[in-house]
Amino acid sequence: MTVDRFTLEIIAESLRAGAREMFITYGRTAQSPIIYEVLDMACGLTSVDSELIAEAEGVPGFIGCLSFAVREITDKFEPSSMQPGDIYATNDPYKGGGTHLSDVCLVSPIFHEGQLVAFAANKAHWTEVGGMAPGSWTTDSTEVYQEGIQLPAIQLFDAGEAIPGILDILEANVRLPRMTLGDMYAGIAALRAGERCVRQICAKYGHAALRETIATLLERGEQVARAALAQLPAGTYHSEMWIDDDGLSDEPLFVCVKVLVSADRFLADFTGCAPQAVGPINSTHVGTLVSVREIFKEVLDPDFPNNDGFFRPIEVICPPGTLFSAERPAPTSTYWETGAYVHDLIWQALFPVARGRLPVGHHLSICGTIVSGEDEERGPFVLVEPQAGGWGAAPGRDGQSGLVPAGDGETYIMPVEVCETRYPIVVDQFAFNTEPGGAGRWRGGYGLIRDYRVTAESADLTATFGRFKFPPWGADGGADGSANAIEIFRAGQAEPELRTGKVARLRLATDDIARLITAVGGGYGPAPEREPQAVALDVHNETLSPADAREIYGVALSADGTVDAEQTNVLRQQLQGGDRS
Repeated sequence: MTVDRFTLEIIAESLRAGAREMFITYGRTAQSPIIYEVLDMACGLTSVDSELIAEAEGVPGFIGCLSFAVREITDKFEPSSMQPGDIYATNDPYKGGGTHLSDVCLVSPIFHEGQLVAFAANKAHWTEVGGMAPGSWTTDSTEVYQEGIQLPAIQLFDAGEAIPGILDILEANVRLPRMTLGDMYAGIAALRAGERCVRQICAKYGHAALRETIATLLERGEQVARAALAQLPAGTYHSEMWIDDDGLSDEPLFVCVKVLVSADRFLADFTGCAPQAVGPINSTHVGTLVSVREIFKEVLDPDFPNNDGFFRPIEVICPPGTLFSAERPAPTSTYWETGAYVHDLIWQALFPVARGRLPVGHHLSICGTIVSGEDEERGPFVLVEPQAGGWGAAPGRDGQSGLVPAGDGETYIMPVEVCETRYPIVVDQFAFNTEPGGAGRWRGGYGLIRDYRVTAESADLTATFGRFKFPPWGADGGADGSANAIEIFRAGQAEPELRTGKVARLRLATDDIARLITAVGGGYGPAPEREPQAVALDVHNETLSPADAREIYGVALSADGTVDAEQTNVLRQQLQGGDRS
């Protein structure tokens, strides 16, 4: 090494600080609430060879796509022809985009003394990119052309100047051009923040020091991953599940994985999964690679600073044309439903040997929701947001309640105040979902219930709540959780007109209510082994009824809410068939 360890660490932390500054800049300047409130975005820096070297906290799946997006750009545009001020964009789901058309990657080269030294990149969910439905994703598209404008690795700016016509095309193809172009300019501001950081590093320490630091970080990432991988028991692990449906048919879809773990190799084989669907739940090969990276990181070393070197032991086998490797022009609007199953299959397969790191099944789906229409006061509006729900239990603790799913990382849900201020909606209820489900020695975390009452003359609801048919899984005697669901109440009605997992542009009138229900997570361990005092506390908190305490957990309570030890002993003997072992 020619760079001493102290300088190397200073440069490494400076790169990470630059990525965080990009993230903050994007969040403070974006127009879409899903970016500045939910933080549905990711920012990072890559090497000249398109390898991720620094990231900011954000959506893990977006972070994982950044290096693929940069590689897509450099494959199409010769790096030697790039110059300062150039900006490129892609949202191609089948290549560097990896997700759906709403998620736009922006990329800019970074130069020092005329030499290309790195790339800045970000990816964010723009509220509107056109297509057949407001909000640019839907549950009933049948081809990608219906889902918005495609940006197949295009150049937006040339030497700092917008390319004539490109912005005009964007503006003409979206419903909310001010918001869309505002998000684009916010993304450009974030790129500039990353560029400043890298140039400052080069000015202080030199390009050679930066280059050596990058190589060392990538090598260190690989070493850490291989060391952690060697601690995971070698073997072959399997899992299989069913996905609810594709949005157009009611037929469930089979998915499976075989994971081969050795001291220096992590192979995920998805051979045997259902073919790509007619409906828009398809994920692409890049999306599958990114999902595998997510769970690999979570199992091996979630705290180590992320870079592409860490993922070098990964191999993925997935035949083309499946749900996990869809090909053009398959729709990908709601790709996250399927991408989450890539993650969850490996999660469940490895749970027996990684239960110290992983809980049991959680609500999984981001439960994406769009409310759109036109209001006399606000004009055209499009609310796009995810929801939070219940996580599974783990050995030694109950599941987390009201937490965003694993695929959403460091995001938030939309604040009630923003919903009611910016949109013609009143949130009549925002509460924990404590319906039965997820019972166990350690119970699943609670989901959420959110009631949207429409105050405009009309509005359209599009939503996809996966795990409506197949709830979160429990383990070691713990019960499965409850289901995600959407319920529709017409004005003044006490009973729901509809309970489902997916809707596309369902018309709502004034005072109609859309009830958004997210799942209770899975339970761990037999329910009759739960500490009686923990059961009593759940009853005291009104998250469990006294009747369910008796029937599910075998715990009897006295009139004052304390545990009736004698009656509890009898009940538990009955539940366990007389065997108290």
